[in-house]
Amino acid sequence: MAGKLQTEFEFTLPQGYVDDEGNLHKEGRMRLATASDEIEPLQDRRVQQNSSYLTIALLSRVVTQLGDYEGSQVTPAIIEDLFVADLDYLQRLYERVNNRGANVVATACPECGLEFDVDAETGGVREMSAMESAPGGGGGGGPQVSIAGEDLTEAIEGGNMDIPDHEPNVPDREPDVDGDPGN
Repeated sequence: MAGKLQTEFEFTLPQGYVDDEGNLHKEGRMRLATASDEIEPLQDRRVQQNSSYLTIALLSRVVTQLGDYEGSQVTPAIIEDLFVADLDYLQRLYERVNNRGANVVATACPECGLEFDVDAETGGVREMSAMESAPGGGGGGGPQVSIAGEDLTEAIEGGNMDIPDHEPNVPDREPDVDGDPGN
């Protein structure tokens, strides 16, 4: 059975949008972009005059909620008034969900190089087999990273990375006999 496509993603802005009454809006949702989301803003004269405005126009189309603002209430003017850190956050989120299909960041075990995805919002590790993450790998049979809902930092520090037969890929070294670290 095929998995269900997630088309909307919740987010929390690092700083948040402050409206005219001084209310802070940090929580929101972004939907996947469509082809028209990327094409139609190119007809906007503001985008034609300044290509950097494409980001504002595009985000105002795909951010479906920002605090109390929903749907068409999330206007280009609201996106323009975001702090730079929040604009950067939304741009990165847009790239992750539209290019990877999920709000995840690829990372790897620093000891063995096993690649896996970390949910950017929760810090939880998504299941991924070593074969899927290896170049040319097709999945199946490899060790599984599974820390359902557990914060990645806690999992690593607590040694709770459930990876059967997981041994760091560190080359064996001969003991340093003469005190020369280049040995």
